[in-house]
Amino acid sequence: MDEQDGERAERTDGEISTVLTGVGPRLRALRQERGTTLARLSETTGISLSTLSRLESGGRKPTLELLLPLAKAYGVQLDELVGAPATGDPRIHFRPFTRDGMTFVPLTRHLGGLHAYKQILPGGRGATGPLEQRVHEGFEWVYVLAGRLRLVLGEHDLVLTAGEVAEFDTRTPHAWASAGSDPVEFLSLFGQQGERMHVRARPTGSER
Repeated sequence: MDEQDGERAERTDGEISTVLTGVGPRLRALRQERGTTLARLSETTGISLSTLSRLESGGRKPTLELLLPLAKAYGVQLDELVGAPATGDPRIHFRPFTRDGMTFVPLTRHLGGLHAYKQILPGGRGATGPLEQRVHEGFEWVYVLAGRLRLVLGEHDLVLTAGEVAEFDTRTPHAWASAGSDPVEFLSLFGQQGERMHVRARPTGSER
């Protein structure tokens, strides 16, 4: 091996090491974003709880045998887990996944930063009555594409229709469901900070 080949190999080893170092934080961010626990993920993938914990903390080297079931469980491509370099193709190949009866279509390629999804909620569920609200760090923007979205935000019970937008701090208890018998489709943008969008929403039962 000549000097040039040695430098190339050393550079490649450094790039691989950098990619592998970033896998743990990516796995933790994805798990927290999906609202699941290590115990639940262990049941889904068959990977031990201690191994999953060490993967996220960087104490266990990620291998294909470990990453494949994780990619399947999260409904993402393998290169998203490892942060593979871009190939020059700007198109995002959607990999929809379902959680709690809702269909999510990721609209952003990478983990971290701003997350964008198209979400589809089935109709006839949660139109009336209490909804289980949740809280977490961040800020959310919602834009309704079709149908009627019921948004319960703290003490407020709102209905958003096509073309309406809402924004809120996700530390405020919140939940949403279809407000009618038909499915509702909306765009969801989630991030730690960013520009705020104009809010247009009506309380349930208000005059049209």
